[in-house]
Amino acid sequence: MDAFPAFFPLTGRTVVVAGSGPAAEAKVRLFDGSPARLVRLEGDAGLDAKAYAGAALAFVATEDDAYAEAAAKAARAAHVPVNVVDRPALCDFTTPAVIDRGEVVAAIGTGGASPMLAALLRHDIEARVPEGAGRVAALLRSLQDEIRQARPETHARRAFLRAALSGPAAEAAAAGDMALAKTKLREALAQEGTPKGLISFVLGIGAAERLTLAAVRALAAADVLVLDDGLDPEVLALARRDAERHAARDLTVEHLVELANRGLQLVRITAGPPAPEELTALAELGAEVRVAPVA
Repeated sequence: MDAFPAFFPLTGRTVVVAGSGPAAEAKVRLFDGSPARLVRLEGDAGLDAKAYAGAALAFVATEDDAYAEAAAKAARAAHVPVNVVDRPALCDFTTPAVIDRGEVVAAIGTGGASPMLAALLRHDIEARVPEGAGRVAALLRSLQDEIRQARPETHARRAFLRAALSGPAAEAAAAGDMALAKTKLREALAQEGTPKGLISFVLGIGAAERLTLAAVRALAAADVLVLDDGLDPEVLALARRDAERHAARDLTVEHLVELANRGLQLVRITAGPPAPEELTALAELGAEVRVAPVA
């Protein structure tokens, strides 16, 4: 990872755009509809460090090299991170291609190397992110404290949220009926019990790009990884970074089922096809098992 992606909260924050021309107008449009206070600086006003005081972010857009360098210097003097359009050497951060779904924001960056590639990837991903995704996120935010109180254990809360994201509450929020969505989510919270966990088998050798969508989703949702030796590091890199990791030789099938019965999502990453005897033993113990298909 050559650059670390981070999200700056915009509510109550100030964003400065210095300069003029089409590039500056594009930066202004980037913040259309955001809760940030947008400040425009042109001419000598963009060279005064005091004009940037208290801002969260600053953007400089101009065709004048000298102005770009001086404005970036002024922003830094006010301790404000700055992006200078088309001048990576002057930037504290680069601007990604953004998919905006309100509460859900996705960003694709290339470190300034190829904005066109980032834009093309954005269009590919944008088609896969439903318009209602932001409303689902807003629903979960609005009941966040209630969910934490009702499901204080992390694994139980994750299991509940995983089920909720494919349940009637999420469907109602995506459709725009937030009142019904809150009712459905509270009804689900009132129900006792933890959703049963799952043990997914994923082949962990070979090129990571050959993994199926089912395998990638299982890795992204994993609470626990159970690993064979000799796995491809690129496959492991697709798994949740905060998932527990155990060597397969250290856990019995009984232990795997015990973890799944706590509502945890286990991913058994193997160095070859799943052993039939292991699948049979898990099934006999009542575990829900899925084997991700191989591309």
